[in-house]
Amino acid sequence: MMNKTAEVRAAKDIKLDPQQERSGSPRTAPGMAGALAAAQQRIAVLEKVGPALEASVSEMTPNPWQPRQVFNDAKLSQLAESIRETGLVQPIIVRRSGAGFQIVAGERRWRAHKMIGLATIKALVVDLSDEEMAMLALVENVAREDLCDYEISRSIRQTEREFPNRKRMAEALGISRSELYRFLAFAELPQFVVQDLEVQPRLLGASAAEAVVSVLRNKDSAAIEGTRTLWAQVVSGELDQSKFAKAIKHALDSTSGPKAPAGERSIDKIFAGGAQAGSITKDAAGLTVKIKTGALTTDRERRIRDLIVQLFAGDN
Repeated sequence: MMNKTAEVRAAKDIKLDPQQERSGSPRTAPGMAGALAAAQQRIAVLEKVGPALEASVSEMTPNPWQPRQVFNDAKLSQLAESIRETGLVQPIIVRRSGAGFQIVAGERRWRAHKMIGLATIKALVVDLSDEEMAMLALVENVAREDLCDYEISRSIRQTEREFPNRKRMAEALGISRSELYRFLAFAELPQFVVQDLEVQPRLLGASAAEAVVSVLRNKDSAAIEGTRTLWAQVVSGELDQSKFAKAIKHALDSTSGPKAPAGERSIDKIFAGGAQAGSITKDAAGLTVKIKTGALTTDRERRIRDLIVQLFAGDN
């Protein structure tokens, strides 16, 4: 097997066509479709490396940056039957890893081989960096396999350490940095929300997650814990996930006490002998009279009390 792969070229040594060369300047909002096209071109180039070899199925492991956690069993079975009847049309792409291989592209074909008990699979061996492995796995799956926002977020977190900075990662994905940060917002959600998303990743979209994080920012643990009931409504389908953040904000505002509407608060100062003796404040909460201790004699206090009693005596 080593002799068969001795002439395999490194991916970095493969010359791309001029239209396939990666631009040195940042791409401006090509979208994920553009990123997928670039990834597909890269895979197409790798598939032209040379003749495929028969590699052991048991010696292969999935790409460690593979974002897809669940594969469609029905489609996988269809693929397996097709391979059983006609054989593997397109070899998978792998790179060496220790004594075995890591799959670069073609994990579904590899899984189909395992499903029907085949011991070997046609494979092309290439030399790829961790960053290239992470980028190809992420972009191809994100754009082609319709991952939901939380799965994309989890994938980005898994591959983040392989990129020098988030700007480079956003460029690789074909999205803006603001879109990237929207996906990263999932990591700042309350833990009980994240735990449910691990089971049902489509419960919350990236925009809704970013809005929730914004509402809960700088809130104490009691406020965050108070969102459990509302989150339970999202999980049950009683509350639309797009309205989750607004519901949290309303709940937090209602527990913080009444607030005077802007422009409806007035203060009148009370003077005695040219010096301020107190004030009368009127706002949405009511009327407040404050008299400084030095200006409040026993006689004045009695007269104030008597006046207030007389003012409301007629209401009894």
